[in-house]
Amino acid sequence: MTNAHDVGARPGPALLLLPVQTAVMAVLGLLVTGPLAAYWPLSAEDGVNRALAAHRAPFATALTDWLSLVADTQTVIGLTLLCVLGLLLVPRAPRWWEAGFLAVSVAAQSAVFLLVTLVVNRDRPDVPHLDGAPPTSSFPSGHVGASVALYGGLAVLAARHLRGLRRNLVVGLLLLFPLAVAFSRLYRGMHHPSDVAVGLLNGACTLLLVGSALLTNARKDEAAPEPEPAVRGTRRAVVVRHPQACGDETTAEVRAVLLRHGYAEQRWTDTTPEDPSGGLAPYLNGTDAEPAGLVGPADPAGPFAPVDLVVVCGGDGTVRACADLVAGTGIPLAIVPCGTGNLLARNLGLPTEPVAALREALSGRATGLDVGRIQGDGLAPTRFAVMAGAGFDAAMVRDASPRLKERLGWAAYVLSAARHLRDPRMRLSIRLDGGAPLERRARMVVIGNVGSLQGGLPLLPEARPDSGRLEVVLLDPRGVTGWLAAAGYLVSRGPGGRAPSASGTRERTAAHGALEYFGAARVDLRFARPQPRELDGDVLPAGTRLTAEVEPGALRVCLPAPARIGAQGRTGGEVEEHGHRDARTAAQ
Repeated sequence: MTNAHDVGARPGPALLLLPVQTAVMAVLGLLVTGPLAAYWPLSAEDGVNRALAAHRAPFATALTDWLSLVADTQTVIGLTLLCVLGLLLVPRAPRWWEAGFLAVSVAAQSAVFLLVTLVVNRDRPDVPHLDGAPPTSSFPSGHVGASVALYGGLAVLAARHLRGLRRNLVVGLLLLFPLAVAFSRLYRGMHHPSDVAVGLLNGACTLLLVGSALLTNARKDEAAPEPEPAVRGTRRAVVVRHPQACGDETTAEVRAVLLRHGYAEQRWTDTTPEDPSGGLAPYLNGTDAEPAGLVGPADPAGPFAPVDLVVVCGGDGTVRACADLVAGTGIPLAIVPCGTGNLLARNLGLPTEPVAALREALSGRATGLDVGRIQGDGLAPTRFAVMAGAGFDAAMVRDASPRLKERLGWAAYVLSAARHLRDPRMRLSIRLDGGAPLERRARMVVIGNVGSLQGGLPLLPEARPDSGRLEVVLLDPRGVTGWLAAAGYLVSRGPGGRAPSASGTRERTAAHGALEYFGAARVDLRFARPQPRELDGDVLPAGTRLTAEVEPGALRVCLPAPARIGAQGRTGGEVEEHGHRDARTAAQ
């Protein structure tokens, strides 16, 4: 996605109104301290300050002390810097305009406040002060203005990116901060009521002007016009939608993006608990009879074939079910990440915002990636794109509360994991590429096609979806120190940590034996007792066997150009060529 600093965007003219805001605030101050001071409600301000001072209590004094602290100059500057760095470093693409909005809002409010205090010279209330009085005028309240600029600015950004109950809670809590700070400044005898009222007004006006100037550019970047499709004419897409994960708004946006890329004929089908692929197979075979969900003119020749693209709107489980059917057909797959984890999309470098992921994918190219094929007792052969596992991780997935997953997202798995930290170790044997079985004990075994978990945590640092092999990790920490050693090792190899060792090692241990790694094209697992099992986040029946084999380059996935996969970051062309080379090697 194009960033504003790359396309020469400029701040809007609203910033030119900041001198006008300064003048208005100064005039208000002169009126408040001059001709209007004898009129109600200004005439009653001293009574308000005296009443609050007369009813101070230890708890309220301690609370307001903390509220004043979170709005003082040092705290506001420090938090602003942290938030700006977060906006620039944490997202996949730096949010330059949003970072600028927050920084400029805090700085501009402070500048207006200082200029006004040079014009308005107002003494602080004639009551005992609980804070040291700075040399500046009491009018307007700098603490209140700064809290509006910082916490109100964060509320604006939260409202842009969050949805539903989480949005209401976060925005509401952030907006309560300036009001609470305003009360604390009155309670502590540092300001008159009109001082905090104009402080609120100063901060709000600053947010309005700076937001109008800078966030408009951010919206333009997010809603940048779609590029023209590389191939014109009528193309056909089948869209598999998880109805709970992909809402009506996202659905409408996906339809529009596909139309702009030339997919005039679209078939939409919803997943069900019984069929997580949404009945995709008939569409791939060209045997669908009912054109339900068709967008655009019907094909007079009959069936909806050939299919030019399969779009999956859902989480890893929905993607896996569709990839199982699409792999080997040569039909490109586009991922619209709408689920809880979306680990495949994250590992492939796709944006986490669903529509942005589709836009970037369709603007790139289809790249051949590996998939794993797995089977076991009680399991029909099926494919996976992310990870398969047994033991601790499967129990964690199985017992995660659906309600918590809906409200907390992937954090629900953390709560579930805490319940299984003391589960007994399992006995297993592992056979790599038909070699001799290796006997082991472990709490968890994971077979991965990709390696990173939420937050970029590299569970399998060497796993790449174009390597022509699968990576395996056994987790067997002993006691608290073992868990800490394993966690420390993984975190140290996360984003910004040490790079993983060179790919190609067949076996190695790490974290003082808490982690053991293997790599192979075929992995056979046998368990002494039935163990819980999972596949790309979907729970499987417990069993005693798992066999996984890699299918190199079997799945064509639409990726941004240049595609960035795994730690080494090959370009899309390099990934595709590597996948073809692995496929040729396997064939030979």
